Parts: sequence; structure tokens; C-alpha cells
Amino acid sequence: MDRTWSLSLAVIPFLLGTIACTQSPDAQVGTLELRANGEDFIRQGFTSKDGWQIEFDYVYANIQNVIAYQSEPPFNPDTDVEIAAEINVLLTESAKVDLAEGNENAAPILVKQVETPAGRYNALSWELFSDTEPSLVLIGAATRDGTTIPFEITMNPSLAFFCGDFVGDQRKGILEPEGTADVEATFHFDHLFGDIDAPADEIINRGALGFDPFAALAQDGVVNLTPEDLETKLTKVEKIQLADIYKGLGHVGEGHCRAEEV
Repeated sequence: MDRTWSLSLAVIPFLLGTIACTQSPDAQVGTLELRANGEDFIRQGFTSKDGWQIEFDYVYANIQNVIAYQSEPPFNPDTDVEIAAEINVLLTESAKVDLAEGNENAAPILVKQVETPAGRYNALSWELFSDTEPSLVLIGAATRDGTTIPFEITMNPSLAFFCGDFVGDQRKGILEPEGTADVEATFHFDHLFGDIDAPADEIINRGALGFDPFAALAQDGVVNLTPEDLETKLTKVEKIQLADIYKGLGHVGEGHCRAEEV
């Protein structure tokens, strides 16, 4: 397939109806999987920077318009303004995923499988967005000093993430003819709550809210917050901090993504 695309990040969302990959009859194809991963922080629980042991029952994420690319040159989200895609494929228009699904050793969640031309898929974009329900819902409980606070925190960021190659122990997205490979949308919730196992002065903890600002809004021992509550009840500084945290949620493994509001 010899089509060459040079896609501005600003116009990609408007082209979704036209860029789903088509295949010639003699194209060498394989199966590309989209997986979503909340990592061990979601599946196993963790302790926030301010000492709350957080366990999740459900973490719902609404992801939209997920596109995988064979990019040449490789896309660098820190410096590049365009994804130069030789091949691109719309993996799914929308999906609601429970990132806490499965036991603590569960594999990243399979969202969709698509037959697509073989090659190296080294860039990924998606939107964290929903026009019918909130884009993020966190349900679980936090415990500290013998006190347990059940929580349901509903958030509604509207962001598009543009990411380069997966960074991790093994490369992803290398699809052989008639083979299977996966690409991964990774969510880093330690950016929201911080991590007590990391030094207090590390950026992950300096930028995180922790759980205390949410615990302070508990009523009758329960935290139940809507996006409107977050807008009206958090301080101005906390709201600015939360907006920055949203932009840091999306990754590809440990690889960073550029975030833009949609």
C-alpha cells in the first residue's frame, strides 16, 4: 500500500471518516489488536503520596477514535507537530473499557481486533472523550489510619493523545504477515494520586493531587463527586493541577504522548 499521509494533529479528529485503511486484494495482512492498560496501580492497588491505600473496583474510560499508524519518519510527540503516516488504521470509533477488569495479574484488556496490512505500527492516537457520559469514572475505596472511605469520582476530560512508539520491556506493534501484534493505550493514574514509594520531590509526586483533596469532600464518610462538584468544590490551584494531570494520563507503555483539548 503506497499511500502517504502527512496529518496535522489539529486536523486528525476531522479526518476520521476518511482515513480508515483500505486493503488491496494482494496486500499482506495480519491481525492488529488494540489493548488498554491501567497498569498495576489499577489492578493491584497502591498507596498514594499522602498515605491512602487505594483499591479500585471499577475504572471506566471512554476512548474514542483510536488510530494506529505506520509512521515514517517515526513520530516524536515531544518535538513533532505532524504524524507522517504511510499507513493508518481506525481501530475503533468508540469503546468503554473497565481498566480494573480481571485479577491483579491480568493482561492488558483486549478492546478490538482488526485485519490490517503488515508492518510496524509505531504511532498511536486516541481521544479520551464522551458526549453521552463522563469520560472517566473511578470507583473504589481508600484507607488510612483505620479509616476507609468508599469513593466514586466522575471526571470528564476531553482530550486527544498523540503518541509515538511503545516504550517497555518489549516492543509492540510489529505485525508480521498472517501474524498478530498489539498496540496499547496506557493510563498512568499515579499522576493523579502520586506514589508513596517514589521520593516526595519527584515530579510524579510534585504534580499529583494525592487523595486528601477528595477525602476532604466526603459526606457521611463517602466521596461521591461529579465533574460539576470538581469544578465548584476544588480550589483554583487544585483545578489547575487536575487539568495538568489529565494531560499526563495517556501513555504508550512508558512512552509519553502529546495531549490536546478536543
